[in-house]
Amino acid sequence: MLTIFFDSHCPLCMAEMIQLKELDKQKKITFADLHAEDFNKVYPYIDKSKANLILHGELPSGEIILGLDVTCKAWSLVGKHRWLVVLRWPIIRFFADIIYRVFARYRNTISYLLTGKKPCKQCSLDKL
Repeated sequence: MLTIFFDSHCPLCMAEMIQLKELDKQKKITFADLHAEDFNKVYPYIDKSKANLILHGELPSGEIILGLDVTCKAWSLVGKHRWLVVLRWPIIRFFADIIYRVFARYRNTISYLLTGKKPCKQCSLDKL
């Protein structure tokens, strides 16, 4: 089980969450939109500004995991992209985390360059 705190305004983030939601047949992932009106009320312990800078996830134990740890956990829960585990190997992890943080910081610009889509203010997984 995993709760993912995601940015629904980011086209690349939304594309990944849509894929994960479609593949999550056993409902092992809960998706929490950082821009939901009740986000702060439902998740008062998540710093929304920090979660907007780096992907946050919560395990059933209450442990908060970040960045590629969330991505790897999510894809493993749906049984896809098992190769991502190499990104958690010690030396690779160090460099992968640096690259991820740069990506996360500039994800809207990167998203626009890759997809031609600007941030979406009305995107929602609930519309699926």
